[in-house]
Amino acid sequence: MGDMPNHRNPAGGRGLTYIELLVTVTLVLILATAAIPLFGQLDHWLDKRLRERQLRLALVTMRDAIDMYKRYSDEGLIPLAQEDVDQKGFPPDLEALVEGVDVGAVGSPDTQMMIFLYEIPVDPFTGEAEWGLRSYQDDWDSTSWGGENVWDVYSLYDGIALDGTYYSDW
Repeated sequence: MGDMPNHRNPAGGRGLTYIELLVTVTLVLILATAAIPLFGQLDHWLDKRLRERQLRLALVTMRDAIDMYKRYSDEGLIPLAQEDVDQKGFPPDLEALVEGVDVGAVGSPDTQMMIFLYEIPVDPFTGEAEWGLRSYQDDWDSTSWGGENVWDVYSLYDGIALDGTYYSDW
């Protein structure tokens, strides 16, 4: 029996038949077709992730500028007028961070213009440089700005982040 040739495959049983090859290619095509929608979702996920990073960076940048303004004010480098006492040393608005203020020791003739932000960042989800503001006198989760000063900023976009939180809560 060992000398008998293999009529099914003259090469001695090595390799694939045409039917086996056809079934394999068909299965690979079916799996590839099922994966195509996942690539579309991956692209959407990556785009959302990028905008989330841009939003976090914008918020950190503005909050750092607010904190620096407050620190300079607390150190007496930003003189407060009598009508500005209610500001508690925080900037009156975001524009003040861009326009800058004269900084120097109170009573010193050596002052310089300090700019805390070069521009108000754009919210990557709304496409606008408009932000929700909270003053020191507002509740920590207030959605309306009292107008006394700027203590915190938040996004006005009401979407849900990849981690399940609202962007406006960041």
